[in-house]
Amino acid sequence: MKKKLTLTSKILLGLLLGFIFGLIVKQLPTGFIKDTLLLNGILKVFGNGFTSAIKMMVVPLVFVSLICGIASMGDVKKLGRIGGKTMLFYLGTTAIAIIVSLILGNVLKPGSGISMGAVEMGSVAIGESKSITDIILNIIPSNPIQALASGEMLQVIFFAVLIGISISVVGKKAEPIKVLFESANEVCMKMVNIIMLFAPYGVFALVANTFATVGTDAMIGLMKYVLVVLLGLLVHVVVVYGGLFKLFTRQKIKPFLKKFTQVAVVTFSTASSNASVPVSLEIMEELGVGKSTRSFTIPMGATINMDGTAIMQGIAALFIAQIYGIDLGMNDMITIVLTATLASIGTAGVPGVGMIMLSMVLQSVGLPLEGIGLIMGVERIIDMFRTTVNVMGDNVCTLVVANSEKDIDLEKYNKESEKLVA
Repeated sequence: MKKKLTLTSKILLGLLLGFIFGLIVKQLPTGFIKDTLLLNGILKVFGNGFTSAIKMMVVPLVFVSLICGIASMGDVKKLGRIGGKTMLFYLGTTAIAIIVSLILGNVLKPGSGISMGAVEMGSVAIGESKSITDIILNIIPSNPIQALASGEMLQVIFFAVLIGISISVVGKKAEPIKVLFESANEVCMKMVNIIMLFAPYGVFALVANTFATVGTDAMIGLMKYVLVVLLGLLVHVVVVYGGLFKLFTRQKIKPFLKKFTQVAVVTFSTASSNASVPVSLEIMEELGVGKSTRSFTIPMGATINMDGTAIMQGIAALFIAQIYGIDLGMNDMITIVLTATLASIGTAGVPGVGMIMLSMVLQSVGLPLEGIGLIMGVERIIDMFRTTVNVMGDNVCTLVVANSEKDIDLEKYNKESEKLVA
């Protein structure tokens, strides 16, 4: 009897076939078949349709799961502990990520020896950056319904936390509304399961479209920059995440890595932290993490944890400075660390947001914003990798915090380890 392919295997197969198909489509001549039928037709419908379906679930799932998680804590002090540990982990690892990137950028010098003519300039539109004061004030929604409708994640989280605390404090009288949100949470999770059945086709289309349209000419001049960024991401995953996981959980990492592949293919193909939230919540539940922890750390991480993006920013800032022949001193390095760490709090987990954060970093040390156009040719490819690292940080943080709060079923987690051996 043939062994049935798991969903993860199907998604990985879709990723591989999408990569191959995309390179084939890239070689096709411009015309009806390539542009109208494939890129703007079949691939766009399947790819964008899957992304839209995943994103459709983000706000309702974050909202109801966060309310359920906090309402089930009972002790409001526990929320304070989880919140403090989560913020410490996210901001701490982001600062470490930027320091790692600055060390690599200064040692390997990705921009040295590259002439301006060898790099393809891209056109770039940068959104308006906000001050730290505006970011803090913007957390409180003046209209929570509007915040839900527009997907303002920090505002949604704030409103959900307030409702969850209130349900917990009111107690027995609020039991009916608590049951209502718990039922809604179950329905949302089932909807995610249904959408994920179409993930292999969506991932295939998204990856095929990316590699069929990404310019390879720009890659040649920027290869050194890309390799240094990828090295920084690898160092952060292995040393920082791997080290923190082993230090604070003392558990085998293989069960987590096996489950995380489901999340990784979604983040890699969509380049969106928000799109990963439903899948991350699902795998954390399967690994035995309690609702009160996972429903807080995962949505919060998708909103404020940008370690992969921070690595890109540090290396990109040095790359641009080196190409323009501008020397950055120690004060500039410290400014980059502080600016990028604080900027990560107010940026949404959507594709391309790294460019807005990068503009803030460049402005803080007086580097030309035109430099962003230098790296636009390879931005999409790096975005896929760095977003996956961002989301891995969210999941590692969840396991670390859950273990410290004894809010993880270790027997359930270790059963996944036994499955690996079997």
